[in-house]
Amino acid sequence: MNPEIDALKDDNGQLNEQAIKKIIPYEHPFLFLEKVTQLEKKKIIATKTVTGDEDYIKGHFVGFPIMPGALIVEGMGQAGTLLLRYHLENHQKKEILAYKFQKAKFMYPTLPGDELRFEVTMKGKNDKGAVMKAKAFNNKNDRLITEAKFTLAIVDRERFRAKFSKKQ
Repeated sequence: MNPEIDALKDDNGQLNEQAIKKIIPYEHPFLFLEKVTQLEKKKIIATKTVTGDEDYIKGHFVGFPIMPGALIVEGMGQAGTLLLRYHLENHQKKEILAYKFQKAKFMYPTLPGDELRFEVTMKGKNDKGAVMKAKAFNNKNDRLITEAKFTLAIVDRERFRAKFSKKQ
């Protein structure tokens, strides 16, 4: 586990949004985690409330707004990224990238007013990445919304950014 990340936890062992932003390189409007309620060796639980004010909601199923399934999967990926960083020394010198998503299933829509609960478990890890299994639930009724299996890659931040930066 990572003492730098553990130091960001509150008295209940949770991470608020400001702490999350110190760990993963995301910011609004593309941050899909508001709070981490549990961070353990192999599991993370995080939440995101869908208010209906988000721009992506307003244009998705006009007249009947639904959170896009791809963004629910993105939230799972962000939770998995934080879990993987929890296992890395010098995590700030690494980028965690989506490598492969498979077996994603969407059972129910996520509507304004719903609170998503992302539960991600690390199934295996090596120096190159990790395999994750994730579920997203609606916290209002504990209904399973989405599930997926995915692989995250670990790369050196400096080399990755140098390789893919636009040449001036």
